[in-house]
Amino acid sequence: MRFVFVHGGFHAAWCWDQTITELEALGHEGVAVDLPGHGARIDEESTLANRRDAIVSEMTSGDVLVGHSGGGFDATLAADAAPDLISHIVYLAAALPREGRTYPEAMAMRDSSDILTGEFDADVGEMLGYLTFDDDGAMWFADFDGAWKYFYHDCDEATARWAFDRLGPERFGDTTVTPVSVQAFWAADLPRSFIRCLQDQSMPQWLADTVTRRLGVEQLTIDTSHSPFLSRPKELAELLVHATTTKPTGPLVPH
Repeated sequence: MRFVFVHGGFHAAWCWDQTITELEALGHEGVAVDLPGHGARIDEESTLANRRDAIVSEMTSGDVLVGHSGGGFDATLAADAAPDLISHIVYLAAALPREGRTYPEAMAMRDSSDILTGEFDADVGEMLGYLTFDDDGAMWFADFDGAWKYFYHDCDEATARWAFDRLGPERFGDTTVTPVSVQAFWAADLPRSFIRCLQDQSMPQWLADTVTRRLGVEQLTIDTSHSPFLSRPKELAELLVHATTTKPTGPLVPH
């Protein structure tokens, strides 16, 4: 099988290197995408459209698409654009759009009837204290201790510092203000999975459970931080292969 990996915020294709190596040891292939504004494409504008297109341009027929964290949004957009190329889509501690809603709304809503109040169960106030914004509005994870706590707490310090040194800015572009419609994705009813990281400090359990329910799947788990691609890449590779053998147990919930 061939896996196409989509990173989350601040990260880039480099975060998947160890997982791809472990997949290759299992006889599979992997390729990781740099989204615009990240990695080798750090100087490019970040928009919903060009992030989607960056993923689709790497896809071939039969691919397993894997989105991590905020990359779940981007992976869903790619799946909406080219559902015929995908054999399975895996959400790794990842977000899922809500039809006709912006990304921040999708992250805050437990169900379609929610009245948004700005409440978020993760300790956002503390996490924001580790972030900084530059003159262009780009957001940076500027504090190593914060990154270690929220992304890599089950990694040794050397690994966490290696990753922290490679983190880049998050440029939101239109991604936080534009309502998203992925009607072809809902209609395609693709084989799909959700993996929850049991020690996750970034994605609250209620949100992981909400995404799982909306995907109509049985939740898979891995006992790691938000970044199993660094802390347990071999175990993650094995779980990703297993995920492709699972099937939905219920319908997709678009709203």
